[in-house]
Amino acid sequence: MSQPVKGKSASGHPSTGEISGASAGNAHEFSVSELSFALKRTVEETFGHVRVRGEITGFRGVHSSGHSYFALKDEGARLEAVIWKGVYGKLRFKPAEGLEVIATGKLTTYPGSSKYQIVIEQLEPAGIGALMALLEERKKKLAAEGLFAPERKKALPYLPDVIGVITSPTGAVIRDILHRLADRFPRHVLVWPVRVQGETAAGEVAAAIAGFNALKPGGKIPRPDLLIVARGGGSIEDLWAFNEEVVVRAAAASDIPLIAAVGHETDTTLIDYAADRRAPTPTAAAEMAVPVRADSIAAVLDLERRMLRAEMRMLENGRTQLRGLVRALPRLTDLIALPRQRFDNASERLGLALKRAAEVKRARLHRIEGKLGTQLIRFRIADGKKRLGQLDARAIAAERRHLTDLGRRLDGMGKLLESYSYQGVLERGFAVVRAGDGKPVRGSAGRKPGEALSIEFAAQDKLGVVVSGDAPLAAPARPRKKQSEDTGPQGSLL
Repeated sequence: MSQPVKGKSASGHPSTGEISGASAGNAHEFSVSELSFALKRTVEETFGHVRVRGEITGFRGVHSSGHSYFALKDEGARLEAVIWKGVYGKLRFKPAEGLEVIATGKLTTYPGSSKYQIVIEQLEPAGIGALMALLEERKKKLAAEGLFAPERKKALPYLPDVIGVITSPTGAVIRDILHRLADRFPRHVLVWPVRVQGETAAGEVAAAIAGFNALKPGGKIPRPDLLIVARGGGSIEDLWAFNEEVVVRAAAASDIPLIAAVGHETDTTLIDYAADRRAPTPTAAAEMAVPVRADSIAAVLDLERRMLRAEMRMLENGRTQLRGLVRALPRLTDLIALPRQRFDNASERLGLALKRAAEVKRARLHRIEGKLGTQLIRFRIADGKKRLGQLDARAIAAERRHLTDLGRRLDGMGKLLESYSYQGVLERGFAVVRAGDGKPVRGSAGRKPGEALSIEFAAQDKLGVVVSGDAPLAAPARPRKKQSEDTGPQGSLL
């Protein structure tokens, strides 16, 4: 009995081979690798591309290699799945745990573990229910991060100078926005063209928001004061790019106030929650962006008229109040009458007081004048001279006594100095022996024969001698106690 192994031939038609098990000697031996790769070719050739519907399970995010591994399951079976790195980045819908999807790809086997799997090339949610479930889950996640918090919202500028519009460069949306802005209040508009549908739409919209925010104020390209992200209506699949996290995070991170105008009034996407304002339509976004110029002019003119009327009323009220205050004020003559009377009284009293003061001073002067006679003045001068002479004599006597005392002290110190001088010793009969440099010679040590010395006597009497080599110098003789003054010196140097 043979078991068929079905597959496809090179022409694409099914082919059947037989592996005979009747006789061990006639059966072909396969290696494990040969059999595994034969099964791999059979599976790939038989099924080719397939579409499989199932629920994603075991998805733990993208692997460090960039590939994604998970499984698709239903009530009765489980199918391993893999998305290669190059395909994952191009997917419009990313896999998520528990999401029911329709996967399109190629069925193959993995010889390393004897498993068959599907290599996914396209992935889409299985119906609107799956999309809504995914949208609700993503909304809760982003809301928990605070991206939809009201305190993050920024106020829109009243009249922006530059408006940045992120939308498709073709179609009715950009025309409606430009037309509405021109009708209401013409402004400088910068359009960043992007795809608003498809696999690359989310990345382009996010990059456009970041690009406008990256512009420097005062640069060659003016930095917008307001952004509008706009797209026309469509199905949930058409608007899905504005539900992607990358777009929502870019809108929440925008420093420039942003208006989201995606779809029609009944359409809601996640960017609506992250934007600073949501417009039901792109045209409504243009209306939010700028006021009506005619209305603004009318409002300014009305404010001007009201201001003029208010100024006139204020001036009139001021005049009325001033007139009332003027009537309440007393006349000038009445104000200065009492001070003038007081001044007159004070001036009169001042004249009388000056006369009385002059009379009092004059009487005192007469009294003092009587005491100041010439005899009294002469007596005081004579007494002063006498006292001055006495003080002068005392000073001269004191000075003389001081000089005499200083002379006595000076004589005593001179005599004491003479008693300690070596000339006094010479007067008593001694002599000083000096070397050639003038220093006294205290002994014969170190003296050489032929060395010239000098001997100093009293009264600056000096005698030159030469050291002899025969005998050392003799010690001077002690002076006699009783010797007359005219006997000569009391000692000698041999």
